[in-house]
Amino acid sequence: MITPEQFKEDVRAWAEEVGVEPKEIHLRRMKRKIGSCSSKGRLTFDRSLLEESDEMRSEAIIHELLHLKYPNHGTMFRILVDAYLRKGTVKRSGKERNSADEIV
Repeated sequence: MITPEQFKEDVRAWAEEVGVEPKEIHLRRMKRKIGSCSSKGRLTFDRSLLEESDEMRSEAIIHELLHLKYPNHGTMFRILVDAYLRKGTVKRSGKERNSADEIV
């Protein structure tokens, strides 16, 4: 489990990596989803993510951050989500090589 502050630090770090700047980052209980992104740049995440694995948190964070660039789930959105998830996996494994750069 991580703290809300650590989670928000992760969001900011991924935002820098993705090249976006969320206006607000919020954590609250959500009944039906684990994250949302408003058209005004507000990201909201379900508090249950604090108890999830690094991979699950990263997936939710990347997904919502990319909505700041691509508001739908089109082809480019899906390609970038996959690329950034692989990039995060490579980063966590300690390898120098960046697999996401190969396809983006």
